[in-house]
Amino acid sequence: MKKLKIITVLGARPQFIKAALVSRELRKKHTEIIIHTGQHYNHELSDIFFDEMNIPQPDYNLGIGSDTHARQTGQMMAELEALFLKEKPDVVLVYGDTNSTLAAALAAVKLHIPVAHVEAGPRMNDKTIPEEVNRVVTDHISSMLFTPTPVCLDNLHREGLT
Repeated sequence: MKKLKIITVLGARPQFIKAALVSRELRKKHTEIIIHTGQHYNHELSDIFFDEMNIPQPDYNLGIGSDTHARQTGQMMAELEALFLKEKPDVVLVYGDTNSTLAAALAAVKLHIPVAHVEAGPRMNDKTIPEEVNRVVTDHISSMLFTPTPVCLDNLHREGLT
């Protein structure tokens, strides 16, 4: 098996928790670069998770912080694009449904970098919820979809994703 260069993009608490387990496994066989967008940026919402869960420290911290959805996502896309071009990953790994997730997926797919989406397929069927838009768009542009439940897999099949 080829050793892959994987960029993991994180931005919020639930992503840090999932990455704590996944990063340990990835690093046994692959090279992982962690980019923290700064979506959750203070000690209680970010640093404490890296410290207490023994998550590898981010290789890059964009420090973007709060803003409107469009500004935050746009700034993340621009900065992530530059890092993707610099690092030339084989895969970009994203989690969940945050603005960080969507920004990374969009930046990667436009550079023809495969996107792996962990926690693909949950649906609330309400596109007035920003996270719902993020997860649906991310699922539809990702190359690899990792679903947490059979219901999520069924949701993807109903949308024509296999």
